[in-house]
Amino acid sequence: MKIKLNLYLLAAFSVIMLNSFTVTESTDQKVEKLLSQLTLQEKISLIHGNTYFTTPAIPRLGIPALHLSDGPCGVREENAPDRWGSANWTNDATAYFPSLTSLASTWNAELATEFGNAYGEEAIARGKDIMLAPGLNINRTPLNGRNWEYMSEDPYLTSRIAVNYIKAAQSKGIAVCAKHYALNNQEFDRGTINVEASERALREIYLPAFEASVKEGEVLSVMGAYNKFRGRFACQNPYLLQEILKGEWGFRGLVMSDWGAVHNTMEAATSGLDLEMYPIDGKKEYYMGQALLDEIKAKTVDEKAIDDKVRRILYVMVKLNILGKAEPDTTGMAALLGTPDRAKTALKIAEESVILLKNKEALPLNLKNIKTLAIIGDNATCKHARGGGSTIIKAKYEITPLEGLQSRLGNSVKINFVQGYNASKNFKSVDKALIAEAVKTAASADAVLIFGGLNHQPGLDCEGDDKPDMKLPFGQDELIKAVIKANPNTIVIMIAGSQVEMGSWISDVKGLLYTSYLGMETGTALAEVLFGDINPSGKLSYTLPYKLEDSPSFLLGEYPGKDGVVNYNDDIWVGYRYFDTKNVKPLFPFGFGLSYTTFAYTNCKVDLTQKTDPLSCVVSFEIKNTGKLEGKEIAQVYVRDLESALPRPTKELKGFAKASLKAGESKTMKVTLDKRAFQYYDPAKKQWVLEPGKFEILIGSSSDNILLKEQIEL
Repeated sequence: MKIKLNLYLLAAFSVIMLNSFTVTESTDQKVEKLLSQLTLQEKISLIHGNTYFTTPAIPRLGIPALHLSDGPCGVREENAPDRWGSANWTNDATAYFPSLTSLASTWNAELATEFGNAYGEEAIARGKDIMLAPGLNINRTPLNGRNWEYMSEDPYLTSRIAVNYIKAAQSKGIAVCAKHYALNNQEFDRGTINVEASERALREIYLPAFEASVKEGEVLSVMGAYNKFRGRFACQNPYLLQEILKGEWGFRGLVMSDWGAVHNTMEAATSGLDLEMYPIDGKKEYYMGQALLDEIKAKTVDEKAIDDKVRRILYVMVKLNILGKAEPDTTGMAALLGTPDRAKTALKIAEESVILLKNKEALPLNLKNIKTLAIIGDNATCKHARGGGSTIIKAKYEITPLEGLQSRLGNSVKINFVQGYNASKNFKSVDKALIAEAVKTAASADAVLIFGGLNHQPGLDCEGDDKPDMKLPFGQDELIKAVIKANPNTIVIMIAGSQVEMGSWISDVKGLLYTSYLGMETGTALAEVLFGDINPSGKLSYTLPYKLEDSPSFLLGEYPGKDGVVNYNDDIWVGYRYFDTKNVKPLFPFGFGLSYTTFAYTNCKVDLTQKTDPLSCVVSFEIKNTGKLEGKEIAQVYVRDLESALPRPTKELKGFAKASLKAGESKTMKVTLDKRAFQYYDPAKKQWVLEPGKFEILIGSSSDNILLKEQIEL
């Protein structure tokens, strides 16, 4: 009987394996069959754009156009075919999700899956094939205008959020595009700047999220960056594209250019780029168009190089199952967009991403003590969906902080709103009349909420420009200090997608919330947190320095560079790796975030039964909610190499876990560390190295608050 059963199991397993092999073989066969039927002119047509966001179709072979769209917070409003600007559709209003910085601030990989699912569904409803997100670049300098589109200063946190996001979104039938590959860490001179970085910094800091997206997330497309790396444009860089991405990592999908990031026909043709988007100078010609066709006919470029590009594009089409399908019908899509379920996802992310940075018994607000509430600040009424550059989302709706508070409080509290600062003026301007009005309003209120921070104007959190400094624009420091003096019961809510200075007033304010852009349910989420309906659980995904000059990119490296070159002399000392190792105290450390309750960490154990490949180190510990309110805590697991041939940071994030705990409840958390968690990249050996010796496993609530510690030997 047992023999017979085993034979059945063997037969079933053989069928499964055969089917799996057949599917893989079938995909490749479909691609090769189509490739063999294409003329040279048709191949050339497939490797560049047709309109600003589509590629050409080849109807005779059932090859459809690819429909691409920005962006990181949802599906961009429909763009006109051959110019920058709206197509003026009336049915493309969509869900507006929180920024990727907000998503990373949740430290919740499961929530990244929910985000990806909702994002993919929204893209499908809009008839899109490839979505140009997620952005995986590292927060190197606080001034980068696109930091808010990215996730973190840490490659591990970025990787874990990105992989879940990608797998979920692509499960809905779209491809996502990991960008901007690589080292696109500033907007200043982004189209020409040459980045010089060590191989170790490249491998340990700037590439891991891309590597994880390829190897684990199986991302179907990657976008090259605008900048140069070691003298070659990223979209024409054979080391980045051919050797690492397609060679070492085995990437099978397509590599597209950023819009206008191609500069040379021969280099683009031979360096690993597959798809050129955006015509030269916005006109009709492409570097990989007629000019490339001429080179092939002249036999200066081998047609096989073009075959590989087309093969990859067709591979993506097969994976998306769009060959032979008609153009998407978008006539009835309005009802399919921004659905209540996706709005709930947007709200959930917003709720978990709000970070409580300071609380002197001021939050949550007690309605029993408030009859009059002063709301101050332009960000209380500002809507952010349509700004920032590549986003330009036509939101189904966007609830501002003021609207959220009005909805939450109804007629129970009198709300007095004043603008406080004028965000339409010069960044450095101070409107004394608005400040005087704010002071008068604050003085007569029981409590004050100031909504400050940044917005998506050029020169702030916006593509194409970097910030001039870390200072709050529009005279907000003067406003906040004056209001606190007039009414000590003041809470500041900072809405900013990148670091800002707050040192001039931080010691005087009783409560401080910090968020990036929270999407369509911004006001709802903030009202819930302020009044205790939701206990804040977000934590910083980057270090907040006291001032710009404390940033390692300024102290050790260069920004924005000289004579077209920026040297990453800060090397691997990015973010907390620098602050913790060099004992430089920031305003708030990486991973920091308070709660309305308290937590205790105990009973750390490390199980290292599997020391050889595949190495597995299971770290377990208990978290107890020692306060009176239900809450969520993010425990962070860092690794320290106690003795290394090369300098290493004091600690590096290698795991995290988020626990939801009722008052008095305890949970055992487990985090598994693999071999990479203990390795560093040795440029001399050109490989990742695990040196035998002693390591410390460090568990804490932020990078500078380690609560448990265990030592192991490998």
